[in-house]
This record gives sequence, structure tokens and C-alpha cells, in this order.
Amino acid sequence: MKILVLPGDGIGPEVVEQARKVLEAAARRFQFPLTFTEAIVGGAAIDAFHTALPEGALHLAQSSDAVLLGAVGGPKWDDPRAAVRPEQALLGLRRGLGLFANLRPVRVFPELLEAAPLKAEVLRGVDLVVVRELTGGIYFGKPSEQRRGSEGREAVDTLIYNEGEIARLLRSAFELARQRRKKLASVDKANILSSSRLWREVAHEVKRDYPDVAYEDVLVDAMAMHLLRRPRDFDVIATENMFGDILTDEASMLAGSMGLLPSASLGQSLNSLGLPRGLYEPIHGSAPDIAGHDAANPLATILSAAMLLRSSLGKLEAADAIEGAVAAVLAEGFRTADIAFDGTRPIGCRAMGELVVQRVRQ
Repeated sequence: MKILVLPGDGIGPEVVEQARKVLEAAARRFQFPLTFTEAIVGGAAIDAFHTALPEGALHLAQSSDAVLLGAVGGPKWDDPRAAVRPEQALLGLRRGLGLFANLRPVRVFPELLEAAPLKAEVLRGVDLVVVRELTGGIYFGKPSEQRRGSEGREAVDTLIYNEGEIARLLRSAFELARQRRKKLASVDKANILSSSRLWREVAHEVKRDYPDVAYEDVLVDAMAMHLLRRPRDFDVIATENMFGDILTDEASMLAGSMGLLPSASLGQSLNSLGLPRGLYEPIHGSAPDIAGHDAANPLATILSAAMLLRSSLGKLEAADAIEGAVAAVLAEGFRTADIAFDGTRPIGCRAMGELVVQRVRQ
């Protein structure tokens, strides 16, 4: 079983190192082989190869069973006029691997209710998954450019979806809902946008094949409010690309920190095991302000590794062990700086990773 490791930039190498140690511990405990290969992407690749996604890195990703990514980007490469930007690595990997569905689970650990900015009674019991479309919408539409018009500078971005892109995302979301609490909310802006009206039409066509799943349409601005008022009511949430990007950053505050939220990007391509070849990463960025200070929270990356084991390698018991180890460490009061509060036991990135490794071994 081959895993490609892409540490990336900023805190990416630090959190990926801990996740890799946890994967190795799980492989030893449950006795299955793992082979790791490493490549550079993002800002580091721009510095070395003048491209965010070297061809060799993409080929390695396409020949691996799964990909574990840290984070890309940082102030050094943050020039909006630059022809090459670190984020192009993400878009290229998604396109090159055919990844169209991004799963972002949001689970509130009881021990972290005090770390979140919302009231405990709102957060207790929250357990939802956002399924975000990855390869269409305004992030990929053409034209996307800044230009000179009759009134001076102007800019245009194009939001385009076809029914096939929408249907495959909705089917993935419905299938996931069937495995959970059988509730699906589809997010759109159908009162304004033509693309959203098509999204809703296709969603209603797809839902006929899933009569056992309770379905509702929710406007994106209403969902932004509902996530703060009644997040416990939601199970699976399906969104187009940009809406999902924004809503999941908001939802990270339900858990208390972006440092706790993993993600899996999946498509129709199968790996050597006959399972989905996926890209697994924390939803947070490269956090260059704390890079190198042993201050990052590795738990989102570690939980992403658990998703990797479950979805791309079929190692359910090992995935459960990692998630249980994370819960145990939090229950014992250990915290990185982003989730620490009075009465907890603050530790650094490496110490948090080692504690999870120890619990997995047990």
C-alpha cells in the first residue's frame, strides 16, 4: 500500500510528520504494510522547480493508493499578479486525480466545548459532514481575468456547472447520508443564480433515487445562519465549490479550531486495492506565523490520516484506533495552543503527535 506524502509549506511539514508517525504506528499494530514516498509541491516546488506542481509529483500521486498533504502557500509567494502560485498545486492535483467530492467532517468533542466561541448547549452533539464539489464552479470557470474596459479596470470570473458535475456530487452526498443519519441538506442560491437553479433542479431529480433520505433545500445565506444557531440539526450538507469553501471555514469554529478538521477529496478513480484514490489534508492553511515553533495542531492532519486508512486503504479498525486515540488524548486534557484554555495541559505539535502514537500502540 503506497502513500505519497506532500509536506508542502509553513506548518505543513510539521503536522505531516506527526500524521506519518501515527500511520506507521497503526500499520505496526494492525500488521499491514505501508510504503511512503515524498515529493514537494506548492511554494517549496516553486522555489525549486518554478512550478507549484512538478510533473513527477503528479505522476507519483497518480500511481499511489492515497496522498497525504500538509498545506501550501505563504507570504513569500502571495503576489496576486504572479503567474505561478502555490494554490495551483491543489487545483492541479484535484484535476489530475479526478477528485470531485471533498468531504469535511465536523465533530464537536465534548472536552472542547469550552474552546469554541459558541454556547455549549448549541454545540453539544454536533456531528455533520459537508460534501463540497471540487472541480467546477467559479474557481475553474473561464474567462477569469482582470482587464481594461471602457470605464477603466474591470474583472470577470465565470461560474459554470453542467448537470453531470452536479449529479455526481449529489449522488456522493446521498450515498454518504445513507451510511449516516439519512438526512441531506443541499445548499444553493436558487433565488438569484442561474447556476443554483440548475443545481436545485438536478438535486431534485437525483433525490428520486433516494426516497429513504430526508432532503431539504437551504439557501447559502440561511445555511450560514443555521450553522451557528442549530448545527445539531444537520447530518450531510452538499454544496457547490465556493459555498462549501466558505461554509466549512465557518463550521470549523463549531469544533473550536481549524486545527481539528480533516478532509478527504475523492473521485471515481480506483487505486491498486480497488478503493477510491483520495487526497487527504487538514482544512487549515500553512500558518507561516507559527511555522518552525512547534506550535501547530497536528490533530486535523492525524484525523485526515484516519480518513485515508478508512476510505482508500480499507483499514477500518486502524482508522477507528486513530480516532479513538485522538479522543483519548483530548479527554486527558492535553491541548495545543489553539484549543487550550484554563485547566488544560498545553503541549506542542511534536508532543501531541507522540501522545497519539502512544495511544494507538495501546
